[in-house]
Amino acid sequence: MNTMTYKGYLGSVAYSEKDQVFFGKIEGINGLVNFEGESVKELTEAFHEAVDDYLAYCEDEGIEPDKSYTGVLNVRLTPAIHRQIAMLALQAGLSINAYIKDALEEKVEMASAK
Repeated sequence: MNTMTYKGYLGSVAYSEKDQVFFGKIEGINGLVNFEGESVKELTEAFHEAVDDYLAYCEDEGIEPDKSYTGVLNVRLTPAIHRQIAMLALQAGLSINAYIKDALEEKVEMASAK
């Protein structure tokens, strides 16, 4: 998926061949905000305007702009990987949950550093 970022917000981007327009939506917010443009420049400007307008609306209405997450995540694994994680967690003296949490935090930190 193609994305763009502005002020810490992520916009997903796609292209409609039929309509010959780029379009997208702001991800990870408490609402549905779309934007579009006929060129990359127009799309970028529309995305920035959409984020700015959304943030202004949230401020005016006293709404939290960011979508809230519970922190609970159900991950499906193969039985072989589940076993390997269980053994690695045991060796590390951690619960499976703590082991996976640490591994994901490390992966996210590495991605954020790029």
